[in-house]
Amino acid sequence: MFYICAQMRKIKIAIDGLSGCGKSSTAKAVAKALAYKFIDTGAMYRAVTLYFLKNDIDWNKPEEVNNALSSIKIDFQYNSETAKNETFLNEQNVEEEIRKMYVSEKVSPVSAIKAVRVAMVAQQQEMGKNRGVVMDGRDIGSVVFPDAELKVFMTASTEVRAERRRLELESKGERVDINEIIENLESRDLQDSTRAESPLVKVDDAIEIDTSYLQFEDQVQKVLDLAKERIAAV
Repeated sequence: MFYICAQMRKIKIAIDGLSGCGKSSTAKAVAKALAYKFIDTGAMYRAVTLYFLKNDIDWNKPEEVNNALSSIKIDFQYNSETAKNETFLNEQNVEEEIRKMYVSEKVSPVSAIKAVRVAMVAQQQEMGKNRGVVMDGRDIGSVVFPDAELKVFMTASTEVRAERRRLELESKGERVDINEIIENLESRDLQDSTRAESPLVKVDDAIEIDTSYLQFEDQVQKVLDLAKERIAAV
């Protein structure tokens, strides 16, 4: 596995793609190998969704949305015990809660709201302004970091993604019917790719990686190999 030398110039790595194709886990591993900062933008939108749900915010009312956004602060903290980055919403650890199905079912309509995206994109751009960052989401290469030196677009079949999500939820004690997961994924794919504000799109200079039949280590290595080429070129 490739590890970056401290003297090498740092780059921005944008990883976009469908829900459940391994973007976040791959981005985390790549960031660790490169000693880069990892930013899970999907977690940010999930945290906003959780806040809206917990505080009965009507996201169809712009004034309520804007007032809520002014009260939302999202951070990531590294947990040395679990060796994971965890999501904090207003200083409260919400890493487990934002992954639950009731949040998954609402995150697409919330993340489609222009005010929400503007607020989150501003935070994301601030986090990555000094480079040396790996960020995953759906509009990273197109909107957040259009100047990223490496852009990756990850895909996988719906069935493979659904099974991965089922296993993830079961590992956390949440049992969900596979058909419900497939329906949720298909719904999110449609909403994410057709929304008016920052839709999910593969930009022309992104390299596509289909993870349907790849082992996790192999998909991470593919991105690291691409990163090595880009780092050598800058």
